Parts: sequence; structure tokens; C-alpha cells
Amino acid sequence: MVVPPPRRPLKTYQPSEPYVLKMHLTNKYVSAQVVHSPTATVASSASSQEKALRSTIGCTRDVAAASKIGKLLGERLLLKDIPAVSVFLKREQRYHGKVKAIIDSLREAGVKLL
Repeated sequence: MVVPPPRRPLKTYQPSEPYVLKMHLTNKYVSAQVVHSPTATVASSASSQEKALRSTIGCTRDVAAASKIGKLLGERLLLKDIPAVSVFLKREQRYHGKVKAIIDSLREAGVKLL
């Protein structure tokens, strides 16, 4: 009688925090969004392309615009009761300049970063 080997349970990806911050920086605009990882849906987003922000922001691509985007995104996250966000930077993104401005302004708005 041959006994089959035991089956391993399937590996499932469960991040420590289901919300992940994603940033997209171009030569013209700055945008950031928070994605709910298990369902792959956007929980909240902010961009310098929004009509309401274009009039208040002088330049849509500098560090000041990035900090305003981070502050706005932080306020929107707190309104949706999302207190903590994970941050994973891409290989080319360093914690400097616009990336630092977005992350620091999120932290100042009251969102905990993991």
C-alpha cells in the first residue's frame, strides 16, 4: 500500500497592512493613491491634475505641490477611517525630494506609516 505525501496548504499573500501607498511622479504632475491590496481597489487618491487644486497650486510639479498632495491625501484617508498605510518605494524612488514631501505631509496629517 502506497501512502501519498502530505499536501502543503496553498500560500496566500497577506501583507501586514492591507493599504499600500503608490506614488506616480512625472515632469508635469504629482499623484498619489492608496490601494487596498486584497481587493486591488483604490481606497483614496489625490493628484495635482484635479481642477480644484490647479488654481490653488501655482506649479503642479514641484516639491510644494507634492506636499499639498500628501496633506490632501492624508485628510481623505482619515475621513474614510484608514489610520495606517504601508509604504513600498520602487527601485528608482529614493526618500528624497517629492517622495519625501508626500510621505512627510501624510505623517503630519495624522496617518501612521508602516
